[in-house]
Amino acid sequence: MNLEEYKGVYVFAQQVDNEISGIAFELLGKAKELAAPLNTDVTAVLIGSDVKGLADQLAEYGADKVIVVDDPELKEYRTEPYAHALASVIDKYKPEIMLVGATAIGRDLGPTVSARVATGLTADCTVLEIGDFPLVAVPGKEDEQKHNQLLMTRPAFGGNTIATIACPNNRPQMATVRPGVMQKIEPIKDAKAVVEEFNPGFAPNNKYVSIKEVVKAVSDTVDIMDAKILVSGGRGVGSPENFKILEDLAAALGGTVSCSRAVVDAGWKPKDLQVGQTGKTVRPNVYFAIGISGAIQHVAGMEEADIIVAINKDEDAPIFDVADYGVVGDLNKIVPQLTESIKAAMAAK
Repeated sequence: MNLEEYKGVYVFAQQVDNEISGIAFELLGKAKELAAPLNTDVTAVLIGSDVKGLADQLAEYGADKVIVVDDPELKEYRTEPYAHALASVIDKYKPEIMLVGATAIGRDLGPTVSARVATGLTADCTVLEIGDFPLVAVPGKEDEQKHNQLLMTRPAFGGNTIATIACPNNRPQMATVRPGVMQKIEPIKDAKAVVEEFNPGFAPNNKYVSIKEVVKAVSDTVDIMDAKILVSGGRGVGSPENFKILEDLAAALGGTVSCSRAVVDAGWKPKDLQVGQTGKTVRPNVYFAIGISGAIQHVAGMEEADIIVAINKDEDAPIFDVADYGVVGDLNKIVPQLTESIKAAMAAK
């Protein structure tokens, strides 16, 4: 493999029902950062049916070029035609870096494509940066240290350690990234990208599944990833009934209730509301961590909040290490008092 042939930072721009998923914009923002030290461009790969009209949106969020693979076989996501499409793009255009969102689609597509193009893939990354590998040169082997590598960092061993991984000898360097971890850029008004259409041809085979029916789930819960204020409860809340205290606080603030994994495992709240390494990554303006100890798996999903307020009766709880404001005491007394104070302040306005 001639590594010098591979250039550019590419992003799989996921779309569903001809609407671009938010993760695509987040990845484009990170791609712009990665492309700068490499002095290269950012390319979005848009796969679907009748999707060319979405290219300008990708340009507004940082894509210099959009490769459109458009075919009726790509109307709904299916592993084989989508993997064929993306692997064919990689084979033809030879990107140095290929980023995929760690969504339900991306977690299926990314590994399939990486195996097909014979390269490695690091899953569920939380940090991506350009640097040297090994991170510290081995004494006497300084000339073997490789520069301008994609360093992919992710939690490992259940979140108890952090691993930084590189793929120095194969291209592209591939990673999947969880939604909510990276930040999209401010839209560039009236931006236009160079659009190139590419179709490798699709011949259905016995690996093509047939979709008989699409049933869309209807949920009346707010996506916690979009919330500006989150009131999150952990095992320390005590019971599902006690979450009424948190719901009252969230209502007073105009916020949304979320929770830790322990709450979901206990059956108190649905998984859609879980924050953390195995839940969702959130970036609210204000995050209340109530009765949450602060295990690293939970902190990984909320530490980027602008303001973190912790309420816990254990003064040694790890959550206080990341909190901007901390209150030690009984949440059953503190939270209702806080709610009443907020209501009074709102009424005074």
